[in-house]
Amino acid sequence: MAEHSFWLPTHTAGSRDLRLYAPSVVRNRDPIKAVLRRVVPPAGLVLEIGSGSGEHVVHFAQALPGLRWQPSDADREACESVASWTRAAQVEDRVLPPLHFDASAAWPPMEPLAAILSINMVHIAPYAACEGLFRGAAAALPPGGPLCLYGPFLTGQGDAPSNISFDRMLRRHDPAWGVRSLQAVQATAAEQGLALDEMVEMPSNNLLLVFKPRTSVV
Repeated sequence: MAEHSFWLPTHTAGSRDLRLYAPSVVRNRDPIKAVLRRVVPPAGLVLEIGSGSGEHVVHFAQALPGLRWQPSDADREACESVASWTRAAQVEDRVLPPLHFDASAAWPPMEPLAAILSINMVHIAPYAACEGLFRGAAAALPPGGPLCLYGPFLTGQGDAPSNISFDRMLRRHDPAWGVRSLQAVQATAAEQGLALDEMVEMPSNNLLLVFKPRTSVV
């Protein structure tokens, strides 16, 4: 069954605890962490695009202490949740305050990055967000710096029925959303000088795609 990032509140009105809860996080955070441990540099700043509830970033901050994390989201409620999860987990030394911005627009100034991560974002946003993700990553990543993109994708070859039905459900909710074609995503990355370096099969018919800046050939 395909996953999504729709959130459930964990707080009551007037509460200072503004944490949101995404049920899929418990299922996917450790498989994602295993790949990050292998492909992301052991130290440096990682930008997360579309941090959602904030559960992923605090889990990774606890498990990968050599890294610092810059969460971000286009949704203000999500940013409030990220900040609340960061306080609750007491990882303020490794997780910066969340940035509120849309990946499809101009990215704000930030510290030099070691890597970029985006989980379950490109299918729950207009495709312009995917285009902006690759455009921003191409400008911000150092040579060899990975962009890790997790979520469901359609390959056109034996796609899981759950991913096909998930795509239909998303498009009914918003015609601009939808499970993206892997080939289209690769083409968008290539337009910005990023190439697919690795593709890892993940639980619930998801993939983790690792893109890196193409090495120039002299």
